[in-house]
Amino acid sequence: MTVIDAKILGDFAGAKDIPSCTDKYFSKTARIVKKFGDCQVTYAVFMRRPVLYAVEIALSWLRLVAKEKGAEIKIQENYQEGDWVGAGEPLFYYTGSFSDIVEFETLLLQKVGAACIAAYNAYEMCCALPNVAFSAMEARHCTGVNMMELMAYGAYVGSEAAKKNCHAIGFKGSSNDITAGIFGQKEGLGTMPHALIGYAGSTLKAAEMYHETFPDEPMTVLVDYFGQEITDSLAVCHRFPELAEAGMLSFRTDTHGGRFVEGLDTDKSYEVLDQHAPKAFRDLRKENELRYLVGTGVSAAALWHLREQLDKAGFTKVRLIASSGFTLEKCKVFALAKVPVDAVGTGSYLPENWLDTYTTADIVKYDDRVIVKKGREFLTRKLS
Repeated sequence: MTVIDAKILGDFAGAKDIPSCTDKYFSKTARIVKKFGDCQVTYAVFMRRPVLYAVEIALSWLRLVAKEKGAEIKIQENYQEGDWVGAGEPLFYYTGSFSDIVEFETLLLQKVGAACIAAYNAYEMCCALPNVAFSAMEARHCTGVNMMELMAYGAYVGSEAAKKNCHAIGFKGSSNDITAGIFGQKEGLGTMPHALIGYAGSTLKAAEMYHETFPDEPMTVLVDYFGQEITDSLAVCHRFPELAEAGMLSFRTDTHGGRFVEGLDTDKSYEVLDQHAPKAFRDLRKENELRYLVGTGVSAAALWHLREQLDKAGFTKVRLIASSGFTLEKCKVFALAKVPVDAVGTGSYLPENWLDTYTTADIVKYDDRVIVKKGREFLTRKLS
């Protein structure tokens, strides 16, 4: 699974930058070891919760900076990309001269945990909705390009694992050009934001502007700006019946949680869901799950309602795309309700609890002497 190119690695700190970026005690340790005598050490890298193995960016970076520094390094991977890894299991070992590699730890660990958690979450979401295509929209929630690339890569790894194990459609691409290549795309996915609807003054006018500018592309129209998801969707269909019939027209619903989709309230939402997915209520466990079914915003009832109105008007080939807070929990609820959604745009596969991403490295071997701090003996069990 090689999707990492030189550009991605070039975005990260190189060997010359490591001394200024690493934790100071590692730099001091390097000086001490050089003074009193070097040795070969082996590090074990692990996490404290189950994850999917998604470390290619981290290990590609490790190999690159070792080469830049002229350091010999040996890596023992215990899993393949996309494998499930249990809590506390050594993800991989790496071995080299203590004075050469001790400063690598800080920057290496930054690249492991978040990607592994993102992969785990993306996998679970894709398996929950195997017949739905996903688009990675994490960029606005990231702190910079490095994080965008790590998160997109995590989504890719989780998606590939879901395709293999759950026969899922998975993630088709990302919302920006810089990470598009990870998914095998030339550019990011997406058509219009709310800002364009406001500029145009109406949803229909925005669709006309878009089609005139990009006449040969399929068109996805955002329909919640004016709170007229049904009215505006039908208006666009009547204006572009050829696109609708050809399956080249989609509507994205991003209704915020402060109101219901046009034509719905609590009672009507229950009616819609009772008609289309009456069994969906049986497995509910939490208040959040009920909100995802019949509450405000992009609920299961909302998508069923929009699908119903489009089909009644004869626009059965129009595709539905949903966004707005699609976590694993929401995906599972939509699966229960068998929601007729064709694609989901989400950034919510990102780690919800950042503590989960914390990754640890411990030295488990000095030359031929296997030793690790008390309580971490389990880290030696996969040493070859």
